[in-house]
Amino acid sequence: MNRAALLLLADGRFPSGGHAHSGGAEAAVTTGRVHDAASLREFCRGRLHTNGLVAAGLAAAAATGHDPLLLEEAADARTPTPAQRQVTRTLGRQLLRAARATWPSPELDTLAAARPRGTHQPIVLGLTARAAGLTPQDAAHAAAYDSVSAPATATVRLLSLDPFDATAILAHLTTDLDHIAQHATDAAQRLRTEGIAALPARSAPLLDITAEQHAARPTRLFAS
Repeated sequence: MNRAALLLLADGRFPSGGHAHSGGAEAAVTTGRVHDAASLREFCRGRLHTNGLVAAGLAAAAATGHDPLLLEEAADARTPTPAQRQVTRTLGRQLLRAARATWPSPELDTLAAARPRGTHQPIVLGLTARAAGLTPQDAAHAAAYDSVSAPATATVRLLSLDPFDATAILAHLTTDLDHIAQHATDAAQRLRTEGIAALPARSAPLLDITAEQHAARPTRLFAS
């Protein structure tokens, strides 16, 4: 099993465009919901158990080999706001470019041809993990970690937060990350027998609302 590929895929320096996105943290900072390390930790935990779980389920399902176009419909149903859909497809398109250059794959080429305007990022992540020789659980771990690492990293810049505090928050969430990845992988394995409803569908209405508000702001540091 290619563990080094997992490290590369989860590395914030992998050229997938994630550095330009805060995962909703900028909007949370603007409204005062995130203002210090303690509030950031709660924000990250909430995001992990909602958006993060959904993303991990989609990534694990794609890595398992389920039809990415059907998963795209499932992602649409779980991403109700236009701003969130635009963000995840933009990130998916950027990840797909990097993935095709790093781990060439007929499946990635087929997806690029079928979805030129972009595919939801977790689905691309799952197919990328598959192309890199990783397991569905690896894909779920990468998606879950991405859901919290983006806001933690962004808040260091937004609040001049101590990077040690941000890293400690991620370390504190490692047990939760393992739980989410396992939950997502189990759901992906049930997909063939239970249908698309087996995938997690937890919502975070406040993240959806603030995503729309953030998209309308004339001045912002991050794209999302």
